Amino acid sequence: MNLLTVENISKSYGERVLFENLSFGINKGQKIALIAKNGTGKTSILNIMSGQDSADSGQVNYRKDIRVSFLDQEPDLDPKLTVEETIFASDNEILKVIHNYERALQNPEDADSYQTAFEAMERFNAWDFETLYKQILFKLKLDNLDAKVGLLSGGQKKRLALADALINKPDLLVLDEPTNHLDLEMIEWLEEYFAKENMSLFMVTHDRYFLERVCNEILELDNGQLYPYKGSYSYYLEKKEARIEQEAVEHHKSQRLFKKELDWMRRQPKARTTKSKSRIDDFSAIKEKASQRRKEHEVQLEINMERMGSKIIELHKITKSYPEKPILDKFDYSFTKGERIGIIGKNGTGKSTFLNILSGSDQPDAGKVVVGDTIKFGYYTQKGINIKEGQKVIDVIRDVGDFIPLKKGKQISAQQLLERFLFDRKKQYDFVDKLSGGERKRLYLCTILIQNPNFLILDEPTNDLDIVTLNVLESFLLDFPGCLLVVSHDRYFMDKIVDHLFVFRGDAVVEDFPGNYSDFRAYEDSKVIEEREEKAATEKSTKTPENHSKNTKASLSYLEQKEYRNLEKEIQNLEKRKIDLQQQFADSSLSGEEIDLLSIKLQEVIDTIDKKTERWFELSAMLEE
Repeated sequence: MNLLTVENISKSYGERVLFENLSFGINKGQKIALIAKNGTGKTSILNIMSGQDSADSGQVNYRKDIRVSFLDQEPDLDPKLTVEETIFASDNEILKVIHNYERALQNPEDADSYQTAFEAMERFNAWDFETLYKQILFKLKLDNLDAKVGLLSGGQKKRLALADALINKPDLLVLDEPTNHLDLEMIEWLEEYFAKENMSLFMVTHDRYFLERVCNEILELDNGQLYPYKGSYSYYLEKKEARIEQEAVEHHKSQRLFKKELDWMRRQPKARTTKSKSRIDDFSAIKEKASQRRKEHEVQLEINMERMGSKIIELHKITKSYPEKPILDKFDYSFTKGERIGIIGKNGTGKSTFLNILSGSDQPDAGKVVVGDTIKFGYYTQKGINIKEGQKVIDVIRDVGDFIPLKKGKQISAQQLLERFLFDRKKQYDFVDKLSGGERKRLYLCTILIQNPNFLILDEPTNDLDIVTLNVLESFLLDFPGCLLVVSHDRYFMDKIVDHLFVFRGDAVVEDFPGNYSDFRAYEDSKVIEEREEKAATEKSTKTPENHSKNTKASLSYLEQKEYRNLEKEIQNLEKRKIDLQQQFADSSLSGEEIDLLSIKLQEVIDTIDKKTERWFELSAMLEE
């Protein structure tokens, strides 16, 4: 069933053409990701779909009577409302029923109102829906329902807008960077939610693990053309590479034909026949095709880092807390050359505070930070770049420096650095205030790197960056010889560039984990298995042999006793199988088909674990009766 059709839309700003005559459709059950470089029109397409902007030509048609929800990068919420009032401001009829019921509970003396509200809850079967919406708010850490929206942080507003969109249970959900401002636990919960809910999705996201696990179709906007790929992100990467190779072959053929036709054109006399005029027209088309160039730059940064001495940074018994919120408690650590540390943890556990203390922009309550004499920080913060009125892209870099040194005594200019970060010569003379959010982040990154740091701190560097730029950044960081400290919720990014993790658990607990994010996830899953086994062993030991035997005989048949004994072992083996399959996803050599088969196997194992665990609880309950 078709939910939405986009027909021949075009959009330009003055002389700058974003796209022309784009068409696509969204059907029920599709989970589509739109992929494109920053500044090529992704957000403009979403804004046209939502009605916040209009196309220069073309139209967007929705199926009648479907519910659509939109999640913007910067949600427009009423600052005067509370969190709860924002949720109940929806036109969802079931939410209004729940709202009336909760008001009736606050006035128990009005028996008639309570009875009416209770009957409405029964009639609309709203009990399960109430449980669902409270679970969503809990998972997204929106516990204070009375908090005013105007006092919320940017991240809290984004999570509130996401909760509002999910609670409305739309037929089609359109999302612009849904994982921004979510911690890793929230992202994994959202993945599971989308996997269970029969919801159609259209999203822009740079989170490649999220793409892999949620989306079943990729729509790529490249050089003004849309290319659909019916499969996962891995499938898209494989097929895109094949497409580019084919385009290179076609381009080579076009060049050869162009040279042949050019030679013919030069030999022609002035008087031309009708047939030759037709060939001249064809020549013009051949010339245009042959002169096309892909505007993709392979970035190979070989910046010559400042020399690093033997002393890097030492943290001695660092303590930091806010009212009723401990962040660090006598934290000790000495950095060594070339360390690559990722920082993960829930929002509010102190990750950014730790970076600020390390860089000297914040001070600990107690303890000492000792920084080596040769250390030169490069600190990429979430605040981004400060824009000066009338400033152009090239001016921003030249304010920092005209050249940066490369290895082997070479150097590159500010212009060349910008080109390497996908700003062509024309783009370099655009005004900064005309750049998209992702382009500004890319420019900000250039201003950090041109300073030639040897200790690089990155606080959520992947937010708003497109996948092409992420690949550029990853390539640079893999070659970066200095120390690297990065906070990111992008699991793919973390897996690729860090060697070990600082895990912020909250309440001033910080663990040093020796591995990347996938290693950590596998470790956490194994802990769940151990806890389940310990709990089962404890419960078993609390029963006397006589009572246990009596209960078993009374409650379970011989076959059920045998099944019960085998289930624990089966569940344990399945959990190990699940971890093994999850770790296989990190293999970058897997083809799209292999990824799809692996996903199917993993889902089968998860389903089997759920069924056997449910049966185990059922038999356990019978034992305890």
